Amino acid sequence: MSEEIRLMLVSEAEKMRKAAYAPYSGFSVGAALLCKNGNIYKGVNIENSSFGAGICAERSAFCTAISAGEKDFEAIAVAGGKSFGKITDYCPPCGICRQFMTEFCGGDFKIILSDGKNIREYDLSFLAPFGFDKNRFGI
Repeated sequence: MSEEIRLMLVSEAEKMRKAAYAPYSGFSVGAALLCKNGNIYKGVNIENSSFGAGICAERSAFCTAISAGEKDFEAIAVAGGKSFGKITDYCPPCGICRQFMTEFCGGDFKIILSDGKNIREYDLSFLAPFGFDKNRFGI
């Protein structure tokens, strides 16, 4: 993946934070998901007063993409921090999101994180080394 695409994904994830609905935690997250065909789907975290009913930005982006018929994914950029504040640290996907990604992506799927200044890129296999994989368990 080119540096230009990486930077564009991070920029889109950072912009998406403005659309997040995070009245309880005050922590807004945006995501930009790149499909192998070049399409990009975006997502935000959406909280709920019944905390378990909320959804993370990463899964929000995946659900939108899958609903549109997408099945082949290349990378996701994630940016998060205090709502209406600057990004000051990396915001890696939570465990549920990592497992969700494992369902649809191979270990070489890229997860791109920004602290507002620097960019780090990880393979899904690094961030979710023992994810419950349908292929491994013959499901």
